Amino acid sequence: MHILVTGFEPFGKDSFNASQEAVSQLPGQISNHRITTAILPVSFKRSAQELDHLLAEHRPDALICVGEAGGRDAITPEARGANLDDARIQDNDGDQPRAAAIDPRGPDFLEASLNPAAAVKMMLNEGFKAELSTDAGRFVCNHVAYLAYRQPVPSLFIHVPALRPHGVEATVGAETDPGARKRSTLEVGQLPRALEAAIRGACSILEETSAENTGDVHQ
Repeated sequence: MHILVTGFEPFGKDSFNASQEAVSQLPGQISNHRITTAILPVSFKRSAQELDHLLAEHRPDALICVGEAGGRDAITPEARGANLDDARIQDNDGDQPRAAAIDPRGPDFLEASLNPAAAVKMMLNEGFKAELSTDAGRFVCNHVAYLAYRQPVPSLFIHVPALRPHGVEATVGAETDPGARKRSTLEVGQLPRALEAAIRGACSILEETSAENTGDVHQ
């Protein structure tokens, strides 16, 4: 399968984004899946435009979007996205929507269409701290998650902790969990391998479904 994986550029006053770092270090192939990576802007408006462009250009079989969360100590695939923009801070374009529906005609929540529990299980099996999340916040990460979950292609959003190189503290990232003060024991260098595990886990069910549909099942 061909999988499109996106991260986010730095935002606020930070010059580093853990999701960008992790995604940019993914290999071009994971378990026979071809991987294409891209970086989205931290912009409510432009992230949607860029995601549409990437999907039209690459026509992937699956979509995995990755963002960072400053208040979390585990890697957290998001079970759903909320139909609400409610930004605590401005995005990189200076926009700060408050209590605004992403799609006024859409449902309040959309569920992940690529199995988040399977991603969590695989990461745990390989020794990474991971857990399922049902709240992607209300900033640009949640905005992209909601848009991804309404695509016809199977999609999953994954939050990684807002880790920084040794000795550097993140000044942003708490938009997902305001007031949270958890400190992750994970290190930046572990994130690409953890994402590889998440991709293998989430896409394993797609592989099984594809094999059943094509009759390529060994008895």
